[in-house]
Amino acid sequence: MLGWLFARGASKSRVAKIQARIDAGLWADTLTSHSFLARLTENEREALRERVAWFLASKAMTGAGGQVLTDSIRLSIAVQACLPILNLDPGLYEGWSEIIVYPGGFLIPRTDVDEDGVVHEYVEEAAGEAWDGGPVVLSWEDAGPGEERPPGFNVVIHEFAHKLDLYDGAADGMPSLHAHPEIKPRLWRSVLERSFDALLERLDAVEAAIPPDVDPESAEADPWYAQLPLDPYAATDEAEFFAVSSEAFFVHPEPLRQEMPEWYALLAHYYRQDPLGAGLALPR
Repeated sequence: MLGWLFARGASKSRVAKIQARIDAGLWADTLTSHSFLARLTENEREALRERVAWFLASKAMTGAGGQVLTDSIRLSIAVQACLPILNLDPGLYEGWSEIIVYPGGFLIPRTDVDEDGVVHEYVEEAAGEAWDGGPVVLSWEDAGPGEERPPGFNVVIHEFAHKLDLYDGAADGMPSLHAHPEIKPRLWRSVLERSFDALLERLDAVEAAIPPDVDPESAEADPWYAQLPLDPYAATDEAEFFAVSSEAFFVHPEPLRQEMPEWYALLAHYYRQDPLGAGLALPR
């Protein structure tokens, strides 16, 4: 069983022991259940298994709201969480220690201040949340394998992209580039801003094209929003743009590469992975 696996700052020997205890059949089933992992080579799958062992040795997974965590659930979450750091330093996930898993969507209190300075407090249902310096919270209903979800949707990769973003400071769409001397912060910021602005323009055009008798918040409007390369939630701010882009990059990358080749190429160089094998040069 994997339920006991937790050791802050796990040693190499402990990680090796955990890796050896991952059942081969369960591991194969876990990879198969996430179709976007099919592109990985045998060497990459073995490297992912090592990352997963480190992850399970370094993070506590806790069920909440009645959620019982099985080995299958733990492996599924760990595999998805470790894909973004397959070729990165796992230390980028250090500084916090827990993943909390609910059966479904959970409620989060929010506070907003409008343009008139009025404070609005409300409760929002969420599928995932990454706390700065704290846990990642997930809905298993949304985090587990599921082909029926919208293309590009992956709440685990989304929240762990936020963790990469937060590692070097505030969530602003710019992860730590210390290990990427070839990617200058000015280049990242320039491509990020151009790509984000392009999405905003596309979103404005899509919303303008929705007929007046169609509620833009309803499922009837989905065919119009499906024209976008990313879920419209990416237009919230640059932090969400990076997180939503990371989801799409790993699980449904073609629209992103077609419409935002510079941004796709920058993500490929940052993650040191290219899901489409496009071989795009670093933008200038």
